[in-house]
Amino acid sequence: MTHAPGTTHAPVTTHAPVTTTDKPRLLVIGNGMVGHYCLEQLVERGAHHRYAITVFGEERHRAYDRVHLSDYFTGSDADALALGEADFCARHGIDLRLGEAVTSIDRTARNVATDRGLHDFDQLILATGSYPFVPPIPTPETDDGGHARLVYRTLDDLDRIREAALSLEDREIRRGVVVGGGLLGLEAANALKSLGLEAHVVEFAPRLMPVQLDAEGGEALKCQIEALGVQVHLARATSGIVTGDTHRYRMNFADNEWLETDMIVFSAGIRPQDRLARDCGLEIGERGGIVIDDTCHTSDPDIFAIGECALWSGQVFGLVAPGYTMARTVAGCLVDSGEPFSGADMSTKLKLLGVDVGSIGDAHAATEGAVSYRFIDEAGHGYRRLVVSGDGKRALGAVLVGDNSYYDTLLQYVQNGIALPADPASLILPQGEGAPLLGADALPESATICSCHNVSKGAVCQAVDAGCTDLGALKGETKASTGCGGCTALLKQVFEHELESRGVEVDRSLCEHFAYTRQELYGLIRVEGIQSFEALHARHGKGRLGCDICKPAVASILASCWNAPITNPSLVPLQDTNDTFMANMQKNGTYSVVPRIPGGEITPDKLIAIGAVAKKYDLYTKITGGQRIDLFGAQLHELPEIWGELIAAGFETGHAYGKSTRTVKSCVGNTWCRYGVQDSVAMALTIENRYKGLRSPHKLKFAVSGCTRECAEAQSKDIGVIATEHGWNLYVCGNGGMRPRHGELFATDLDDTELLRIIDRLLMFYIRTADRLQRTSVWRENLDGGLDYLKAVILEDSLGLGHELEAQMQHVVDQYECEWANALKDPDKLKRFRTFVNDKRSDPDIIAVSERDQPRPARPEEIDALAVEVTS
Repeated sequence: MTHAPGTTHAPVTTHAPVTTTDKPRLLVIGNGMVGHYCLEQLVERGAHHRYAITVFGEERHRAYDRVHLSDYFTGSDADALALGEADFCARHGIDLRLGEAVTSIDRTARNVATDRGLHDFDQLILATGSYPFVPPIPTPETDDGGHARLVYRTLDDLDRIREAALSLEDREIRRGVVVGGGLLGLEAANALKSLGLEAHVVEFAPRLMPVQLDAEGGEALKCQIEALGVQVHLARATSGIVTGDTHRYRMNFADNEWLETDMIVFSAGIRPQDRLARDCGLEIGERGGIVIDDTCHTSDPDIFAIGECALWSGQVFGLVAPGYTMARTVAGCLVDSGEPFSGADMSTKLKLLGVDVGSIGDAHAATEGAVSYRFIDEAGHGYRRLVVSGDGKRALGAVLVGDNSYYDTLLQYVQNGIALPADPASLILPQGEGAPLLGADALPESATICSCHNVSKGAVCQAVDAGCTDLGALKGETKASTGCGGCTALLKQVFEHELESRGVEVDRSLCEHFAYTRQELYGLIRVEGIQSFEALHARHGKGRLGCDICKPAVASILASCWNAPITNPSLVPLQDTNDTFMANMQKNGTYSVVPRIPGGEITPDKLIAIGAVAKKYDLYTKITGGQRIDLFGAQLHELPEIWGELIAAGFETGHAYGKSTRTVKSCVGNTWCRYGVQDSVAMALTIENRYKGLRSPHKLKFAVSGCTRECAEAQSKDIGVIATEHGWNLYVCGNGGMRPRHGELFATDLDDTELLRIIDRLLMFYIRTADRLQRTSVWRENLDGGLDYLKAVILEDSLGLGHELEAQMQHVVDQYECEWANALKDPDKLKRFRTFVNDKRSDPDIIAVSERDQPRPARPEEIDALAVEVTS
């Protein structure tokens, strides 16, 4: 039986049969993630046969996944988030008491008290976790609803946040503020945003996630978060909360600034839940936390402490993986002898509001002599930092913002002391087709694949040797990737490598939600006429409603098949920031706008129009490598206005933000050039206007050269066309970038009609059969039979698909509509383009300076200097 999120239902408490027993009595206080995992470890080791186990949970819900707590606002209920099977405790004779809080511990009498009675113990495990810290900030006495002191910690907390949001439905503008810019704070901001509120984050530190990120990483994250519509206020100390004028509250900051809001959620850190231990006289750390030794014993030899309530070697661990390690230690101690707890790796891989964030090892280069390599992607607000030892032989740590595909490889270098390549920077530089992968065969057997459950590569190999050939079964057997989920990609890579090395056919499922390849999903969508992700998941999916792998892949397929505007409500939630706002997000939170200039041909009037727009909105202007003009520095609320003026001048979107047709580069051809043998500009215009808007697994670039002098560099493009005296030569599957590949000659001396027919077939066959995020060059290299096979399919129609591929392409061409123009016609879509929900003013945190007579983003030191100047 399931319940809608937020509904009230009776707690499910499972009591084991009350029988007289001579077994020692083991009590567990706390039924959170760590407490539940401890029970699983006790059962796995047979401790439930040796002990009479009773578990007390203060909450009415059985243990649930706090890592994915925000899913509660996007369709998951308490049952969907619950850990393990509902009858786990009953099946193993464990007395589970939900909604029954322990109020005191009597160490002399060896019992604990609840509001329902006394319970004796021989051994006691404290897994009481932590509680959210709420600073002692004065709030209005009239705050009857408590909307100024909400917290984001439990399902009940989330119910209160939802109720607070619903109470504001009669307001035109609803605003929510989260105090705290750490992991949970950003998750809370995402929750407010999902409830339809204008979300703000107030952080005391000068950057977001100050524990995990350095200054540059924090700035990159801020830009990406703000681009998603969440306002960030850094270095703000809240001195008081009073009644507001236009909103329910006004938050006054120490610098005499203020912010009005309708609700305030505190996520300003956690504190160990150590009251029970403190009251019964257990040793407590100076700043809180139950002191434990390497076996997780407290100062009482019969009492253990695990998870966020425990203080080991002066440190409280705020991640789930260290708590799981402690649980394994305790379970071992209670049965035979456990591995001592020796600390934990605090590396973490996250996705916050859709933005990848990773922190590994010594991310702040605190090790003496450490040296850092940094890669900064100003255009995409990406940031990567690799910290290595002074001798350059060992990786010590890393910071990632914007692209976690590098995470698994870097983590293995750090954790296993793998020798660095001659140029360590190559590990964080763009690789053309994605991050460098450390081959599974390069990892030692001791390499940790899953930190949460301490699963090594050796354990994966043992599971495969025992006959495990299914990834889901492997997860069930080893528990790998069932904690935070950050190791999913690496686990899949190692698992498939081990299967293949044993001659076992590998399951190539797109992800755990679809037991199909991208190619198979494409076929299902085409054949069944599926128009939405939800419909596809309902018919052919499993588990939760998608992930970061399948959502954008399916969105691309849907767009490729039906060419529906990417701004349609069914597609927007599946897309990344650039597609969502139809512009490329830049490092300072602004966007770049690229109008289409087919073939690079443009009239003086259109040049003037672009210049007028750039001058009016103070945009940095740059000619691109694809013969277009890029306009940088547009704020979110300015995008529709800019598009409107460009469309009025005859332009349309250039799709510079999408995995789609980008540009068709051309030389001037025989119209002007004395060497040209064909009109390359006319052909470039024909090709670009035919394939504009075509969505594909990866971006597509074309070029047309008017002679063999190749001024348009056609042989380095996905589709390259070179004029001959008898027609056109076609080159395919080339690309530039970090891994350039020369295109291959595919057909010669084609007339105009033949050329377009072959390109139609080839592109649609690529879209139909390529893997997700696979460029044409890699697709071609992976085709069985190579170029000869591709020629047979496209030129000789060996599969009998020719007419079908041509018809599919014609459908896409016929359905084309400029996405900018589509958004401008729809008031609901335009609501997304606001820096501030209730105000059209510019973002005051975006600061530009002039360089070479054009604006550019101010650097941190320039911003500091401007602030000093204004203050003076």
